[in-house]
Amino acid sequence: MKMWNNVKARHPALKLLQGVRSFCTRGTTFLRLWGAKPRSCGHRRCRFTSEESCQLAIRQYSSSGPPWRVLFFGSDGFAVESLKLLTAVRASNERIVDSLEVVVLSNNILVRKFADQHHLPLHTWPPGDLRGRFDVAVVVSFGCLLQEKLISQFPYGILNVHPSLLPRWRGPAPIFHTILHGDTVTGVTIMQIKPQRFDVGPILNQEVYAVPQHCTADQLGVTLAARGANLLIDTLRTLPEKLANKKEQSQTGATSAPKISTSMSWVAWEEQTCDQIDRLFRAIGSRIPLRTMWMGKPIKLLDFIGKCHISLSGRGTQQIPGSISFLKATNILAVCCKDGWVGFKAVVLKKQLTAEDFYNGYLHPGLKEKTPHQTPQHLFVTGRNEARALAERENSGTQ
Repeated sequence: MKMWNNVKARHPALKLLQGVRSFCTRGTTFLRLWGAKPRSCGHRRCRFTSEESCQLAIRQYSSSGPPWRVLFFGSDGFAVESLKLLTAVRASNERIVDSLEVVVLSNNILVRKFADQHHLPLHTWPPGDLRGRFDVAVVVSFGCLLQEKLISQFPYGILNVHPSLLPRWRGPAPIFHTILHGDTVTGVTIMQIKPQRFDVGPILNQEVYAVPQHCTADQLGVTLAARGANLLIDTLRTLPEKLANKKEQSQTGATSAPKISTSMSWVAWEEQTCDQIDRLFRAIGSRIPLRTMWMGKPIKLLDFIGKCHISLSGRGTQQIPGSISFLKATNILAVCCKDGWVGFKAVVLKKQLTAEDFYNGYLHPGLKEKTPHQTPQHLFVTGRNEARALAERENSGTQ
């Protein structure tokens, strides 16, 4: 048996073990030769008592450990980091990855480009019959729900690199929600994919990471991508042991991390604090500009500089949420929110304007006689009701 356990699944004598169904229909005869008791797992003509016992047998008799034959599923820059490290480890003397192939979405660029540059075999989603060709699959930031029919073709299942401490922030945008909600601690999780639902599978490995103050979602993403890649290799190094000790996720503390959207970018001045607006900008600002309304028109707020400490003496400006004050010395447009003032260096109204250009064109006292309809407070206006209405207009395609 010792000699048997060292034999890889790709050995010619084991070609009959090609995925779950082929193993079920033909593998029991082969197992009898080695004294294994046939049982039924529910597959047609299979004699194993359960799906789990069938999969366990496949693992035992197909591949006892690394190096693994890996199929990688990925799409974006976060995924490239894991693929990059898998490629480097395969080329090293450390016997963890034997072969590496890649599945990409039809419109993907980053992962496809990396695979082409490093001559990795490519598959277009959805892949064809993969039975008997791989030991394990790895999914990183792929975005497609994987079905049982696909999962069952990998004796060691499909692993996922997820940038949060599951069960917190299940979903496609965990990093953005980590920043948006002010989490001080996050991390990366290696979990085993289950069919039908995202991010609910058992946990094989986790690493905790303290969120740096004032970091953006992009900055956090770079760090977690590297840490997730290293944790993946650590998991593959002792995969049978990790699978034997996997933990089911608790429902306590489970949260949802839906995709970010333009509807999130509207600032509610009377409801959001300086810190909340700061977190909103750090979460989505690099992709979606913060927005508000000015004289009935949407305006984008650019170059956010954070909380402003200003004196209103002699300015004639009331501290009303949405009030605007131009700070000439620093060329900053300060806007009042729930508990203070935040500043911006530029805006977009028809075209991009600096804070000084916006002040001279719309706020200067000399304009009052020319624009008598303008309100004295010169307010930016977006509250919860306005934001909801604007989001509905956007979703319906009328804006």
